[in-house]
Amino acid sequence: MDAVLSKAGREETLGGRITVSSVIPLRKLVPFTCDFLKFRDKNIKMPARNKEQEQEVLTWISAVLGEPLPNGQYEDILRDGVILCKLANKLAPGSVKKIQEKGTNFQLMENIQRFQAAIKKYGVPEEEIFQTADLFERRNIPQVTLCLYALGRITQKHPEFTGPMLGPKMADKNERTFTEEQLRAHNAELNLQMGFNKGASQSGHGGFGNTRHM
Repeated sequence: MDAVLSKAGREETLGGRITVSSVIPLRKLVPFTCDFLKFRDKNIKMPARNKEQEQEVLTWISAVLGEPLPNGQYEDILRDGVILCKLANKLAPGSVKKIQEKGTNFQLMENIQRFQAAIKKYGVPEEEIFQTADLFERRNIPQVTLCLYALGRITQKHPEFTGPMLGPKMADKNERTFTEEQLRAHNAELNLQMGFNKGASQSGHGGFGNTRHM
């Protein structure tokens, strides 16, 4: 339906009637909507790209896959999602069932969506996963890089992965265990410090400000 209801039109629908005069052609709203989106996108400040990090990501992907990547710009190499899906399958075999090597834009975007689903299952937090348009429409390439760094970090939680690292090493857990005897000794020490050892207290001692009798 090439129209949307105006306020008056919505009110008339309550009575079950829609008149031609009560609708606004959708084609009149589209230019306004497009202009608004352009204005909005122009005024959203995206984070700056880091070429060194982008190169590090490509080097890491190539090392994990065990094959050189095609020449080209960073975003163009990753844009169709083919390399990303291969990466996901290398980290978690079979996580991407189908990779569309060629096809329409819609089919290539499905590659990206399959990669996103695979790395989410692998352990990458959802808030760190880029949106499809961030890569395919080049809206936020830095977020793509951050996502891939997050993926490199999560590989450290998978002992089955013995490939190269990306980014800093995650801190190891410093877990300490105590015996029951050690815990009891610790509690007794705390009680002594608080003046509660076996009912002991400072009630017999003169407090500050009391008169000292000679």
